[in-house]
Amino acid sequence: MNLLDLLTGNTANQVAQETESKLGISKSQILALLAVATPLVISYLKNKSQDVKEAEALSQALDRDHDGSILSNPSQLATRETEGNSILSHIFGNEKTNVENQLSQKTGISMDKIGPALAMLAPLVMGFIGKEKQQNNVTAGGMGDLLGNMLNTNNTKGADIGSIARDFLDKDGDGSMLDDLFNIFTKKK
Repeated sequence: MNLLDLLTGNTANQVAQETESKLGISKSQILALLAVATPLVISYLKNKSQDVKEAEALSQALDRDHDGSILSNPSQLATRETEGNSILSHIFGNEKTNVENQLSQKTGISMDKIGPALAMLAPLVMGFIGKEKQQNNVTAGGMGDLLGNMLNTNNTKGADIGSIARDFLDKDGDGSMLDDLFNIFTKKK
């Protein structure tokens, strides 16, 4: 499964149904959130993995808790919300509220539901990364490259994330929304 499969395939539809039934958010909003939040989480993790200790911690967390099994059983998401909140707090740190606010504005999901929705999606994204790590036999030292390859829109093995979320986020019209994502979520108000 590549990132495009995750964002547009059967797993995404199952996730949308699970989230819709638990939180009352429309399927289209959940799919939009998944399409925008997934590359954002991967981008933040890629930046964190430039630090050797962060890369090692991520590698260990993936080996310990995120083997990808959740991808074939998205019904687990509803029971892993607490874990998801912990994941998001670690990834975004003090930017978490700003990220939630921006994603709420971009997707139309209300602020009272965006946090729980993201918390449900976080273990799925980590499961995807963990599965890719296992399949590619990546060590802590290769985490940055693995995450970068997931985001590389020019890599034929990776997903063309830009085609999914470009209309949503490509503010400067340069064909890549990664710089726009980073600017949106790191901009201080």
